Amino acid sequence: MDETLGTALRRWRDRLSPLDVGRPSRPGRRAAGLRREELAELAGLSVDYVVRLEQGRATSPSAQVVASLARALQLGPVERDYAYRLAGLLPPQEGTISTHVPAGVQRMLARLGEFPVGVFSADWTLLSWTPSWSVLMGDPSARTHVERNLVRAVFTPGPSTLATWPVLQEGDALKPALVADLRTALVDYPGDRALVGLVGELRSTSAEFTRLWDEGAVGRHISARKTIVHPEVGEVRCDCDVLTVPGCDIRLVVYTVAAGSADAEKLEFLRVTNGVRAGGSPPAGPGLFSTP
Repeated sequence: MDETLGTALRRWRDRLSPLDVGRPSRPGRRAAGLRREELAELAGLSVDYVVRLEQGRATSPSAQVVASLARALQLGPVERDYAYRLAGLLPPQEGTISTHVPAGVQRMLARLGEFPVGVFSADWTLLSWTPSWSVLMGDPSARTHVERNLVRAVFTPGPSTLATWPVLQEGDALKPALVADLRTALVDYPGDRALVGLVGELRSTSAEFTRLWDEGAVGRHISARKTIVHPEVGEVRCDCDVLTVPGCDIRLVVYTVAAGSADAEKLEFLRVTNGVRAGGSPPAGPGLFSTP
């Protein structure tokens, strides 16, 4: 029998341990791999849609859906491309920005749940995040793919759409660093239409971006000192470091605080209480990994 996307999804789901995605494997658990409900949560999809995909009743998933499923299932590049073809889609082409997060990085993130960590692509679009990221920065799951771009959020007038509450940058280094980093990405991925469109959009809508772009700086956004103004605990001062993974052009943005500090106590309180907001309801994020 010819394989379909649904049969492949079931096979990949069955082989993935809950521990690999930061889920406990409790005694008496019948499913050796991930349940459909867990895959749906990790991929930011409805359970019904995952069921229809596996049963072959949903036959035209978008490229973003396939990319999200590939990340949630921790597929390697070859299997990811195979999933695209089973869905009737062209795999990501050479010269375009990858949204693939290697399985080893995902397993590492699953064990770093106490740290606020966000995973960004080369154009600074947020791909994945830990639960601690949601409680510190605000849950990104309700944001669209466009809204999850950090550069767009920084240079768009008004409150940032990427963070739910204010994030104050210490000093003036963030914007020039992001522009320089985006310039480097454009050299690396000249055929990426979305990246070219992002640069064109910001040049036409932001005088500040245009000025910084025309200055011609190149470089990487590496680290910074930030203050997050959280509605429940007030100011949380964090060190923000940007880590790159050899062999893939993704960035891990990691927030840390000094052990034993008042900021550490605030972060631990938010993590333990799941970041309950003033209205009394916790963020409804999808867990460790989410759809773009």
